[in-house]
Amino acid sequence: MKSVKNIQKITKAMKMVAASKLRAIQTKAENSRGLWQPFTALLGDLPSADVKKNVVVTISSDKGLCGGINSTSVKISKGLHKLNSGPEKETKYVILGEKAKAQLVRDSKKDIELIITELQKNPLNYTQVSVLADEILKNVEYDALRIVFNKFHSVVSFVPTVSTVLSPEIVEREAESGGKLGDLDSYEVEGGETKGEILQNLAEFQFSCVMFNAVLENACSEQGARMSAMDSSSRNAGDMLDRLTLTYN
Repeated sequence: MKSVKNIQKITKAMKMVAASKLRAIQTKAENSRGLWQPFTALLGDLPSADVKKNVVVTISSDKGLCGGINSTSVKISKGLHKLNSGPEKETKYVILGEKAKAQLVRDSKKDIELIITELQKNPLNYTQVSVLADEILKNVEYDALRIVFNKFHSVVSFVPTVSTVLSPEIVEREAESGGKLGDLDSYEVEGGETKGEILQNLAEFQFSCVMFNAVLENACSEQGARMSAMDSSSRNAGDMLDRLTLTYN
């Protein structure tokens, strides 16, 4: 009975810590949505773009006890890898977080280009994530970056999400083919930069903004899932304690 009481105290404390962390991150996540939305309006998301070099960026947590959000992200990442693989296609992984690393290294070690952990060791900010985004872009060759994360809706609701960022060359190809990006030429740009330079800058900035939102959304989902898991564990410990007390008496 004493050990069950101690476990209940620990799970209640962990729930409170998760709630505190969630409050600190949630406002940042909501504000960050305004960063990537203009890019979607201008460049589109285009998950169905047919490209040869795909990079799946899987975002997960470093710690456990947060339900199945990490397993879901890994499952979707594997599905994307399978969908975008073929004789003339190449798909690689970039992994953020220990939990995705543990699962993907076991099954797909040869396809992993980069692993980054302890991202949340310090409070997340845009500068930190933009440096991370630059590191990814320097280490991988890509036609499309597919970012897999859990989008936060509420403490009990997280939606597995895939955001797509295309390379400047593919963006230009899509624009020339008259797709959604065909309106790009109608914008007047000052500064004398070429279209290729503009698209390069847009792609890099788009990726850093999408990544910033994705890591914050996933961090919120992690803390929300941990709150739910610890609340459930606390209630289960309480039920067990009641049964043990009844048996003891």
